[in-house]
Amino acid sequence: MSTTDTDVLVIGAGPTGLLLAGDLATAGVAVTLVERRPASLGNLTRAFGVHARTLEQLDARGLADELLTTGTTLATARLFGRLDLDLARLPTRFPHLLVTPQYEVERLLERRAVTAGVTFRYETELTGLHQDAEGVTAELTGPDGTPLALRARYLVGTDGVRSAVRTALGLPFPGHAVIRSIVLADVRLAEEPADSFSVKGSDDSFAFLAPFGDGWYRVMGWSRTRQVADSEPVDLEEVREIARRALGTDHGMHDARWISRFHSDERQAPAYRVGRAFLAGDAAHVHSPAGGQGMNTGLQDAANLSWKLTAALRGEAPDPEALLDSYQSERHPVGAMVLRSSGAIVRLAMAHTPLTRAARSLAVRFLSAVRPASARALGMISGIGISYAPAPGTRRPSGRRAPDVPLREARLYELLRRGEFVLIAPEGAAPDLPATAPVTPKHLVRATWTDPAKKAVVLVRPDGYVHWAKN
Repeated sequence: MSTTDTDVLVIGAGPTGLLLAGDLATAGVAVTLVERRPASLGNLTRAFGVHARTLEQLDARGLADELLTTGTTLATARLFGRLDLDLARLPTRFPHLLVTPQYEVERLLERRAVTAGVTFRYETELTGLHQDAEGVTAELTGPDGTPLALRARYLVGTDGVRSAVRTALGLPFPGHAVIRSIVLADVRLAEEPADSFSVKGSDDSFAFLAPFGDGWYRVMGWSRTRQVADSEPVDLEEVREIARRALGTDHGMHDARWISRFHSDERQAPAYRVGRAFLAGDAAHVHSPAGGQGMNTGLQDAANLSWKLTAALRGEAPDPEALLDSYQSERHPVGAMVLRSSGAIVRLAMAHTPLTRAARSLAVRFLSAVRPASARALGMISGIGISYAPAPGTRRPSGRRAPDVPLREARLYELLRRGEFVLIAPEGAAPDLPATAPVTPKHLVRATWTDPAKKAVVLVRPDGYVHWAKN
């Protein structure tokens, strides 16, 4: 076996792995990205929605504006034919849902990772791993079946629901199938829908319909009367029939370029960190597609972990082990929350008994009438409302999302494109960093409020959350 050394070995080149690897390489960390698939990413996808908080994270990497040109933005979403979610109320530069294929997200993230110097190894699979006090040795099989050992200081599994990393770590993946025999198709329509984004259900079926923006529409459907194995064939007529039952029309669906059948699980690994190995994305958590939060949650995992690994590798964290442990304490509760919220949406969509339909009607009326409740729901689904516990030795607003604000030097999220902490202070002030901050002046961006009345000093993490603040 040959041995190659790298700082971080990332297993899995989906969106989560690509963002993580690109972040690390941009910060000067040596990264190798291993993927069992060939290099071509293809043009078929299950994920299609990019939420506001993810767009903010992509903005902090200089990618959001380009991604917006690839799809359609939706300012409202209608659920169950009666509940309109007004995304325009979100306090962000991106008050909408971007409907664009996952492969467009991957294309931009892959380009960024290549430019940053990530080493790619395609058609290579993980077969085992071993850890010691100084690093991780990954046992791999290359394209021609040749065994290979790669040595890294840290390893991250972003290799999906059937994660080889999770298996090698001996971690369970408890949960169950929440819904079976879901059909997906990318189609063209003869009749344009009245609602750009729609989720509706009948007594025995539900369907979802949204545009990709290039003439194609994504349709997802489920029928209680057609519960079969994933391996059972599915044709366009089955998709049409489900749409007619749930939506009242199939809008003249034709020319399907992709049709698939799958089931959806609700599962979460109990630990996102085992020694020097981490899990992120679908390797750590999977849930129903309701709410379109899967890819988004994985990208948020990567944004949270990348700067912490960077700080640990640079030796900047006063307590690197505690900092790396905070990945688990911050992101595991978010994964659990997404399981609950997406599960609630899909169970309401599947409601068929008088009691469950009454519960759905009550929930719709409540969210429609109570503005704070609907705002909170929007914040959770979009990611804008997600926050973490304050960092040790700090208090609120530590842990909260930092809104994009104009500064003398540039917008905050433009400054975050440097991949470093940003310290915002009044003009003329030169505040010292708090002793607990996992950053040194060498890797700090200093900025100034545009409003001279602002006297606060705020330290913003590379992932766009407040680390520390004082008035």
